[in-house]
Amino acid sequence: MAARKLRIVAVGDSTTAGAPGFRSPLEAPPKGRGNPQSQYAFWMMQVHPEWTVLNRGMGRQRCDEILARFDRDVLKVKPDYVIVLAGANDVYQGRSLGLMKTDLGAMYGRAQQISIIPVAATVLPYDTAGIGEQSVLKSLNAWIQQNAASLDIPFCDTNAAVRAPDDPGRLRSSPDGLHPDITGYRSLGEALMRTLETDLARWAQQA
Repeated sequence: MAARKLRIVAVGDSTTAGAPGFRSPLEAPPKGRGNPQSQYAFWMMQVHPEWTVLNRGMGRQRCDEILARFDRDVLKVKPDYVIVLAGANDVYQGRSLGLMKTDLGAMYGRAQQISIIPVAATVLPYDTAGIGEQSVLKSLNAWIQQNAASLDIPFCDTNAAVRAPDDPGRLRSSPDGLHPDITGYRSLGEALMRTLETDLARWAQQA
């Protein structure tokens, strides 16, 4: 496949920002601070230097808070793709499944309205989640996959990329029980990279 320059916005919460090892440019302007390897955007650009992946993650934000800044951080940039990875803080704070679906759906829809392709990513596990939280997270992720299929937009099971093989409710490896370690961020970046490569190949075939 011929290299194609892309502009991609990564929007979400602390797992997009790169916590705990990295603070995003929104959190520590203008370029962020910390170990750049602690963000999935870094690993995507390592393999595809012709891609520009803008880290627009902000720690502790829920889907509604990310939606509130979506126009500024995504639509005004007019990227080719926007990766939407959000929902962990909503689950943690006990927001309803319906509200999360509405907010995520609004982000996908706003992007599509101006020909930005949204990438629907599943919410990552976190080690302190109780049985109830794990159940909500599982239901949300099932909806994300089903909705992506109905909208015909790229889907990436980022949850599967970082969860423990023997316990799907926990991260495979983590420095704090809440976020992936550098190996996990690399797995996230590689999974998302493959999702975009697949979508690019699909469009190339249709051209």
